[in-house]
Amino acid sequence: MMPRLLLELPADVPERARHFWQELLQTTLESRRQDEGRGWQSEHEGIVVGLHERGAGPGDRFSLPYFPVADLAAAVERVRALGGAIVHTGERWVICRDSEGTPFGLAGSP
Repeated sequence: MMPRLLLELPADVPERARHFWQELLQTTLESRRQDEGRGWQSEHEGIVVGLHERGAGPGDRFSLPYFPVADLAAAVERVRALGGAIVHTGERWVICRDSEGTPFGLAGSP
């Protein structure tokens, strides 16, 4: 199954941020399963909203939209061919920049 659009939010104080987003979106951010990574997430209006403790990695400095793709390797090649850049690669997640330098992520199938 393809992942849905994921908006990932880093937080300096995760409990404070979790409270903020839960109250704003009127939802409950549940602990993620091990295969989903660290932190919490919930679905809101068809978008998966994820929250994790801010770290030093390339996806930990700002919020990122992650777009689902059926073939992660092919999508990475399209990013490069279109003038984008790859910031960080992983088995299921790749952090990129578009042709204008705007960061985003790609989410492959599990």
